Amino acid sequence: MILLEKVKKIYQSKKGDVTAVHDANLQIEQGEIFGVIGYSGAGKSSLIRMLNQLETPTAGTITIAGRVISAIKGKELRKARQEIGMIFQHFNLLWSRTVRENIAFPLEIAGVSKKEQQKRVEELIRLVGLEGREDAYPSELSGGQKQRVGIARALANNPKVLLCDEATSALDPETTDQILDLLLDINKRMGLTIVLITHEMHVIQKICHRVAVMEQGNIVETGNVLEVFRQPKQPITKRFVKQITDSDDTNETIDHLVEKYPTGQVVRLKFVGDAVERPFIHQLMKSNDIEVNILQGNISQTSHGSYGNLLVHLHGPKEEIEKTVSFIQEQKVELEVITSA
Repeated sequence: MILLEKVKKIYQSKKGDVTAVHDANLQIEQGEIFGVIGYSGAGKSSLIRMLNQLETPTAGTITIAGRVISAIKGKELRKARQEIGMIFQHFNLLWSRTVRENIAFPLEIAGVSKKEQQKRVEELIRLVGLEGREDAYPSELSGGQKQRVGIARALANNPKVLLCDEATSALDPETTDQILDLLLDINKRMGLTIVLITHEMHVIQKICHRVAVMEQGNIVETGNVLEVFRQPKQPITKRFVKQITDSDDTNETIDHLVEKYPTGQVVRLKFVGDAVERPFIHQLMKSNDIEVNILQGNISQTSHGSYGNLLVHLHGPKEEIEKTVSFIQEQKVELEVITSA
């Protein structure tokens, strides 16, 4: 569906050339929700803006639905852009137009008849849940409602691809989840390919099928979301995963426990899929003569299944702890020793 081959973007400045994207290779499948995550300056915005040619690649090729979009211009490019919708962090609505008029705007540009415009706008208003707000102006809407207008407008021309440029970064957590649920629903109903960029791992975790991690213009890691959660390879990816798996006071808790219990081990247990629902701690204590103190735990839902993360302190004779570790490994539960005394 979307193919990037050795794509590079270099910006020229008075201080010299700046490489925003370096030799990016990426393949995104039809109907996939694909996330690109990175901190500020990683190059993710430049990458996504090249998909609809708001930015032109310095080198490399970008192919979308069989068309090399990086090689076309003029009328052909304008037609291709109608098949690529985009929503923005700060909504980019026309403040002098109502909800209905904002959604109709791309249809006007495309030359769609008034009758067809009205029909399509009504469909989209229902789709994004804005019934009763059709004649409101952007200044009268909440942040979540503004983004719903942005989504409806991006879908007006029945695009094949929807690009989301930090679409939830300006929203509170509850509204963010509502918008992500809406995008997930749109993906399922329409089979729409969605590419989103973000610096929040929660966004990736909630709706994405696969993810690419960017750092300093490079794509340093890709994979399905569950695998990235289970085994992040790069340091930058591990930092993102910790946004979900570790609370701010985890290290403080570990330090306090090590001081309080100078013997034993602090270990991290990772559960995937059906293993999340097993009564594992009960089995652990029943089968081994040790104390198990639970320090922290959480369960994350991804599009590929559940991922559980449990931090525990194993306290008891050394030989019993060794037996317990062996028992854990036999249960096919991933184990990481954090501290060992």
